[in-house]
Amino acid sequence: MRRIIFFAVVIGLILVINNQVRSIYDLWQKKDLVLNAQKELEYLGEENKKLESELSYAQTDEFIEKTARDKLLFVKEGEDQVLIPDEVINNVKVEDQEVKQEKPNWKKWWEVFF
Repeated sequence: MRRIIFFAVVIGLILVINNQVRSIYDLWQKKDLVLNAQKELEYLGEENKKLESELSYAQTDEFIEKTARDKLLFVKEGEDQVLIPDEVINNVKVEDQEVKQEKPNWKKWWEVFF
């Protein structure tokens, strides 16, 4: 009879300890979830501040004027507007590329040593 009570107590203790270990493990995992959520909250808060500053800048007269000048090609009174054709810009880019790609690098080294 004593053995049965002893085994019952031992099994009960094992079950209680197992339950406690599982609870501690669950709490540990939840702590990690909370820490990850806090990090994400901090990141989103910083991003929110950045977006708010961009929004406040976008509402300024300086930004509106710059955008109107760059994208809509507006000019102030008394200023002259100069438009450069795309063909001229493309020709300059092509000429620059031709000069840069005139000789491969290995040929330049070959000429230096031989």
